[in-house]
Amino acid sequence: MRKVSVGGLLLVVVILLIFSACATPAGRSTGQVVDDATITTKVKAKIYADDFLKGIAISVKTFQGTVSLIGAVDNEEQKQRAESITRSVHGVAEVNNLLKIK
Repeated sequence: MRKVSVGGLLLVVVILLIFSACATPAGRSTGQVVDDATITTKVKAKIYADDFLKGIAISVKTFQGTVSLIGAVDNEEQKQRAESITRSVHGVAEVNNLLKIK
């Protein structure tokens, strides 16, 4: 049987503590934060690339797959188009469309 040194055991404990501490204050893992950032980036890119929404400042925030759209648009069609684009992005669980019409 193999002997385990105290130093080796201590190293394993330290590594486990480091990995268990990899969470945000909200209790989310690093992977969840990265997933939300990826969703935000994809939504922003699709909105920016859309000719109907080009030039409109829309803020996109994502938390646990729920995307919030914040800003002002010219009409109801733009508001609905932004929501539709957002819903089309993989990983979006819910959309809070907080866009206001100017």
